Amino acid sequence: MALLTYLVEDNRTIRDNLVPALEEMISARVIGFAETESDAMAWLAAHPDDWQLLIVDLFLREGSGLGVLRSARKRSGRQRAVVLSNFVGADIRARCMALGADAVFDKSRELDAFFDYCTNPKNWQ
Repeated sequence: MALLTYLVEDNRTIRDNLVPALEEMISARVIGFAETESDAMAWLAAHPDDWQLLIVDLFLREGSGLGVLRSARKRSGRQRAVVLSNFVGADIRARCMALGADAVFDKSRELDAFFDYCTNPKNWQ
């Protein structure tokens, strides 16, 4: 069964490479994407139960992924919000977790860990 995924990423090249990798490696079906905080928040508000995995970059064309995380705090137990961003340090990781992220990964160094997280059934219980 496909993992219904919503992607918040403003870099088209990254999206174009990440979407096929998600489909192949974790059986995801990307059901939409946003490039800005406001677009992501509007989509999440209009589709609160239509996704299982929310992937958020922190640096967006407008706004920040931190606001997206904040808006996704009230979600069902079957939904996960994961940060996949560059330059993830200890302070950013802690802030994301405090805002409701289930996990935080540096996309330049932790892609394998990200894919492992997404495919581990323990993370979806």
